[in-house]
Amino acid sequence: MPARALEFYAGIGGLHLALQRSSVDGTVVQAFDWDQTACQAYRINHPPKLIEKVDISELSAAQLAAYNADLWLLSPSCQPYTVLNPNAKGGADPRAKSFLHLVQEVLPKLAEMNALPSRLLVENVAGFETSITRRTLVSTMRSLGYNTLELLLTPLQFGIPNSRLRYYFLAKKDSLQFSHVAGEGIDRIWRHIPGQGRDWVDDRFDSTEPSIHVASLSSYLDSSDETSDYSIPDKILFKWGRLFDVMFPSSRRSCCFTRGYTQLVQGAGSILQMNEELDTTSVFNEFAAARPDGPDAVRILDPLQLRYFSPGELLRIFGFNPPVNSAEVPRFRWPDTKAVTVRSQYKLIGNSVNVTVLQVLIEYLFSE
Repeated sequence: MPARALEFYAGIGGLHLALQRSSVDGTVVQAFDWDQTACQAYRINHPPKLIEKVDISELSAAQLAAYNADLWLLSPSCQPYTVLNPNAKGGADPRAKSFLHLVQEVLPKLAEMNALPSRLLVENVAGFETSITRRTLVSTMRSLGYNTLELLLTPLQFGIPNSRLRYYFLAKKDSLQFSHVAGEGIDRIWRHIPGQGRDWVDDRFDSTEPSIHVASLSSYLDSSDETSDYSIPDKILFKWGRLFDVMFPSSRRSCCFTRGYTQLVQGAGSILQMNEELDTTSVFNEFAAARPDGPDAVRILDPLQLRYFSPGELLRIFGFNPPVNSAEVPRFRWPDTKAVTVRSQYKLIGNSVNVTVLQVLIEYLFSE
């Protein structure tokens, strides 16, 4: 019988897409999100009636039991836990309320109704593993009779040139076991999927031969005639240019892209230098020397051909669409651009999940 899944904090449907692409025989029977724009994007790419715009903290155990779901997929707000937020409040943040409602109130009531899902998967930002919310999640799930597994994984481990480290929590009812996990292994935070390779080693700090081939960014980039709208404004380059994380098309990594991409400079994601023949540091040093003389000094940076990644490129990196050299047809699309602006697209992608990583994790969750 196909697995029946509920998708919480559905966003633009990354969890749905990961399940759909996996080898698991399963389907999302209902999805929930509060963001109206995210719901619009979800409806364009999945059956329109599947997504419900709702405050998840208002969902009751009785409502959710009616779906008879045996798989929960959740990607709750990461803002309360991210290290990029100096004012992060963890479980005290109002944005954590709905997730704690599901964990502390709904799941125990479902246990009383004998209506618990047999499997559960949670995705969140690296940093969640040190939070009180994480301790609440683990202790509650174990008290309800689940086996649990925690992981910290980056897309680099799956050959994707992006270093977006994320926390993943997997749970199975106690009659189901995690493959390749010995007794004491259940209490560690894994840096690789058990039975699949080894812990990720950053090749920038390790001289051993890398065990995973990571594709170059060029496999994910638009053609040059599609990127003219993504140049970086002069005022941003003039004031903050030296703070950018600059990558080349030939690079095999990029920094974590967040919901603040193009709105923030540090920690929001990499930019591209399309001209690889020039030395970035030398050009920026020349710019720094000329900068006090006036704003025209920014023209020194022009030969570098600096630009932002486009939303389409980020969709490929996040696994929503295939790389440009793939035979697979791109399927994800946006609603009318008047409804979902480019700024909104960056925000929605930054709030989303890496579909490729989640696909592999879902398959592992169902392996015995």
